[in-house]
Amino acid sequence: MSRQTERYPVEETNSLWQLYRTVSFWKVVKIFIISQLARVSPSLSFKNWLYRTFLRMKVGDHTAFALMVMVDAMFPERITVGSNTIIGYNTTILAHEYLIKEYRLGDVNIGSHVMIGANCTILPGVTIGDYAIIGAGTVVHKNVAPGTFVAGNPMQLIRDRSQ
Repeated sequence: MSRQTERYPVEETNSLWQLYRTVSFWKVVKIFIISQLARVSPSLSFKNWLYRTFLRMKVGDHTAFALMVMVDAMFPERITVGSNTIIGYNTTILAHEYLIKEYRLGDVNIGSHVMIGANCTILPGVTIGDYAIIGAGTVVHKNVAPGTFVAGNPMQLIRDRSQ
């Protein structure tokens, strides 16, 4: 199943030049400061508190964001992560993408008991099912079924543990 994103066409210049028509400058400043603090904090509970309290993300109990994880800098409130999930080192989770003629927004839903390896990129509009495993360096460009192991770029099914 493909990603679920909302598309917004733009006129004139590319959509990134029109950034502050879509999101407040001060919102981006706040998100940037909070997310940079969370990226370098060694405390998992402090990170989760920052994400829940200031960025309005939905984060389940015992979820662990490793060092240097980067959450969406414009729309972090569109990210949901279940319980007991691990987000690997230097992973990026995006809920937006700015293109030449349009920008797109999409909710990111990461299930419970999910393992996401280091240096992954999660694109907007993706759902990752419970108990899925995402190999290091994977670009998650489409939904991942529960209980599956995917890896690579392009992302490929390695094993289906759900059956």
